[in-house]
Formats: sequence, C-alpha cells, structure tokens
Amino acid sequence: MADQPEKPTKPTKPTKPSKVAELRRRYEWIDHLLRAGQSYTENHGDHYAAAITYFSVLALFPLLMVAFAAGALFLRRNPDLLLRLQESITKAVPSDLGTTLNGVITSAINSAGTVGVIGLIIALYSGLGWMANLREALSEQWGQRKDPPKLLRKMLGDLLALIGLGVALVVSFGVVAAGGLAKPVLKLVGLDQVAWLNPLIQLVVVVVGLLANALVFLWVIARLPREPVTWRSAAKAALAGAIGFEIIKHIMVFYLAQITNSPTGALFGPVLGLMIFIFTVSRFLLFLAAWAATAKENMVEKPPPAPGPAVIRTEVTVGRAPSGGLTAGLVGAGAVAGLLLGGFARRRR
Repeated sequence: MADQPEKPTKPTKPTKPSKVAELRRRYEWIDHLLRAGQSYTENHGDHYAAAITYFSVLALFPLLMVAFAAGALFLRRNPDLLLRLQESITKAVPSDLGTTLNGVITSAINSAGTVGVIGLIIALYSGLGWMANLREALSEQWGQRKDPPKLLRKMLGDLLALIGLGVALVVSFGVVAAGGLAKPVLKLVGLDQVAWLNPLIQLVVVVVGLLANALVFLWVIARLPREPVTWRSAAKAALAGAIGFEIIKHIMVFYLAQITNSPTGALFGPVLGLMIFIFTVSRFLLFLAAWAATAKENMVEKPPPAPGPAVIRTEVTVGRAPSGGLTAGLVGAGAVAGLLLGGFARRRR
C-alpha cells in the first residue's frame, strides 16, 4: 500500500501582541509606570507601608512632643516663628488631623520644662525604630538586598538619617512659613492694595510650598536608602511626590469628612484618619521610590543564568541474541544459496 502524501500544513499566524503590550511599546511612560508597579509588588511595598504606618503612629507623638518642647526652649525670644512652624505642620495634613496634631504641639510647648531625659529617650527609641523600617523599605524598592550593617553602625546611621530628615522638615516648614510672610510685608510697605499682587502672591506661595515638599521627598528618596542612589531619578520622583502629596491631602479632607459623620467615626475618626493618611502617604512614597529605581538609567540588565553542571552518562546497549530456530533457519538458507550459486557456476563452464 503506497504511502499517502502528507497534507500541507497551514502556516501559523504570528501572535498579535496584547493592547497593553502595544501601549507599553508605544508610550515609554506607560511602560515605566507598569515596571514601577511590578517592582513595588515584587518588593512587598504594601507590607512595608503597613510597617511604616505602625511605627509612625508610635513615633509621631513622642517626636513632636520632644521637638516642640526643645523648640519652645530655644525660641523663647521668638514665639512668632515657633507659632508659624506650628501652623505649617498642621497645614501639612488634612484639617481634622491638623486639629489633633495642633493639640499635641500646644501641650508640648506648654510643658516644655517637664520634658526631660525620659521623654527624650522614649522619643529617640521610637524615632530610631521608625527610621530603620523606613530605610529598609526604601532600600528594598531600590533593590539593595545586601546584608544589613552591624548594630552600632546601623543605629548611628539611622540616628544621622533621623537628624537629617528633621533638618529637612524644619527647612521645608520654614520656607512655607516665610512664604506666609509675604502679605504682612506688602502691608508694611503699603502695597497690599495693589490688585494684581494678590494672585501673584498666592501663586508664589503655592510654588514655594511645592518646592518645600519636593525638598523633603528628595531627601527621603535619595538619601535614606542604605546605599547611595542617583539624584537625577530621585529629583523627578520628588517633584512628582510634591504634586501628588497635595492631591492626596485634598482627597483625604473629603474622605475624613465622610467617615467622621457617623458616631463611631466621630469617636475613632482622628486615630483612624491618621493611620489611613500615613498608610496612603507611605504607599505613595514607596511607589515613588520604585518608579525612580525602574528608570532607564537605573535599569541593570541581569546576566543570563549560568548553565547547570554537565553530567556525563555512559550507556551500554546489550543486543539480544537470536533464538535457536532463527539461527538454524539462517544457516539453512545460507547452504541452499551456496548450492544454487555452485550449480549456476558449473553450467556457465
């Protein structure tokens, strides 16, 4: 039976890329956002944000108490500056939370003389725990998974980072407070009645506030990870962070107003609102770090995995010997073939 000819196979159509893949190929910023989201998820961003929130709640009030108690002692002769710093901090969070923080700051200023060594030790311990978790979370987003430094070196580094962040916050709040002096200065020089100056001043105050927030974000993203990172990527993320932080504040104002309408919300609203606000800002901060770490200039191509060790196996194949009947048949066939060939040769002669 003749073999039937094989049917020609249809050429396979090339797989069409998905819509998301097409958008990623066409728009680099979409590809960057998706890379950042994947990196954020793979590096446990939500888990670290929850840890930062927990330690932030524990460390916030002791740090504020000690910081403003010390500020009240040093700024006794300039209470207006202390008041403006207080207003800048309370304005940096949604309105309801600002009221809660304002009460804590006022209590700290009034009891400045009673905050002693014990309060300083508690604040220092809480602040170091908070800073250690924040630095670990940022380092993880940057892919810095080296062994942590020794305990004393780690504590000293966290202490210096905490002091540096405090200085950055003071400078930021000071810039915002200085922006608020524009109207009194104009009134002092008699230019407060100029109509076109008021919108200009409002714009300047907004821009100054954004730059002050960007300064804090830049310090956090670029200098708090365990290993140094590039300023260029951190600066872009810091500017985006300053704008996004203002958007988050306005959204949280609306959200907190909704959850505090109920009796339960009115009772636990400030604490829940504080935790939700810190958790949202922590997630946003870690996503910014992931976004900066996945920029083109920071992407490091991973080397291909090394091949596994070569394994040499010796295979020996043993053929099965023919059976007795088959051997006898083969010998008989050979004898018959020999007789026929011999007879044929004699006839030829």
